[in-house]
Amino acid sequence: MKEYRNPLIERYASKEMSYIFSPELKFRTWRRLWIALAKAEKKLGINITDEQIEELESKKDDINFETAWEREKEVRHDVVAHIYAYGEQCPKARPIIHLGATSAFVGDNTELIQLREGMKRVKSLLVNLIRKLASFAREHASLPTLGFTHFQPAQPTTVGKRASLWLQDIIFDYRNLERQLQGLPFRGAKGATGTQASFVRIFDGDEEKVNRLDELVAEEMGFASVLPVTGQTYPRKIDCQVLDVLSGIAQSASKFATDMRLLSNLREMEEPFEEKQVGSSSMAYKRNPMRCERMTSLSRYLIHLSHVAQSTAATQWLERPHPPYDARRMVIPEGFLTCDAILRIYLNVVSGMRVYPEMIGKRLATELPFMATENILMEAVKRGGDRQLLHEKIREYARQAAEEVRQGGENRLLEMIVADESFGMTAEEVSKILAPSQFVGRAPQQVEQFLKDVVDPIVEENRGITEYTADMEV
Repeated sequence: MKEYRNPLIERYASKEMSYIFSPELKFRTWRRLWIALAKAEKKLGINITDEQIEELESKKDDINFETAWEREKEVRHDVVAHIYAYGEQCPKARPIIHLGATSAFVGDNTELIQLREGMKRVKSLLVNLIRKLASFAREHASLPTLGFTHFQPAQPTTVGKRASLWLQDIIFDYRNLERQLQGLPFRGAKGATGTQASFVRIFDGDEEKVNRLDELVAEEMGFASVLPVTGQTYPRKIDCQVLDVLSGIAQSASKFATDMRLLSNLREMEEPFEEKQVGSSSMAYKRNPMRCERMTSLSRYLIHLSHVAQSTAATQWLERPHPPYDARRMVIPEGFLTCDAILRIYLNVVSGMRVYPEMIGKRLATELPFMATENILMEAVKRGGDRQLLHEKIREYARQAAEEVRQGGENRLLEMIVADESFGMTAEEVSKILAPSQFVGRAPQQVEQFLKDVVDPIVEENRGITEYTADMEV
């Protein structure tokens, strides 16, 4: 291997997503567009024969790439080169290929089709991820765990409630994707600067036929709507909106992966780790969270790709941007390939996440005495204690206990409280107050309600989407 190979294609992204942005799909779509245009023009009265359309159909998937490439080296124009190559294969239809159209007719409309198909692929991955996360959240809805704010011990929550936060982020992304997918328009047949002037001439000024041409081509390519106005290209705001959705997915994935890396360090949860997997070339005992590390790295890359699309949209020139394609040829495919890779890793991790209840319980038991002091205080006051005096005693005992813990000792806070007669409580009574389930509030009920009201309807409406297993080869 002497040449550079893109790791997104070689290592991370799926073959399905790679194909959407492949030369084969791109140029096959160009030919489908030329056929759709010819059919629509014929239907509206232009002198195009059935024989010409049949000839175009016969060669739509038999692309003579070498001929196109050699021609492009001469003319320095990819669309002109492929018109020439298609014409070489279809001599009878050559005169009517690309009739009235500009390069953006095939270029931009194909890119919109690729955006649509890419979003469909992302949607299928999101739906699968929603299913997996929902199942995990439901299974662990009532398992108490120590909560963290600022990565410092805080009020307990449950493992399922924490998972519902990851899931809610993905739901936001799913809804944003659905809006973009359902609202994605077609550029249509707009001519050189978007005025449809060439088609007005072709149809002898019949504006109704010009508008109908736009609709017919869009229908043939599976689009419900056409942009009412364009310049030579479709608005680059569309690229921004789509990449913003992908960036949002990366943000959600990175947050999840970061949480998992922290929990892995605490030994409370882990990503999958195979029997023969190696964590370090020198430290053989290590179990590095390599999947989640990869997710955070790829997410950072995708988030920054969206900035390139924003810069492109911000620097458009009148009816045509300059430069038109160079950055977009990389940013849009790589945005989708990166998103595909991130979601495949996310699915792989969620499918095999490991939870360690004993370690979770041990850490919670260490911190719970501090959190139980308010409940102990209220109970002691009910029994006739002086609230102000007991509050001061708890403060002092908590300070002393925390110092002992920092020095490597056990947490003796409850022992101190039980030994102090002013609290009037036995060890057994204090122990009942310490039941972890008493400190998680409505976390289990919140998970149940969230799954029922928000998640289950999404799963149900997408029950036709095939279950996807995201295996990792490296």
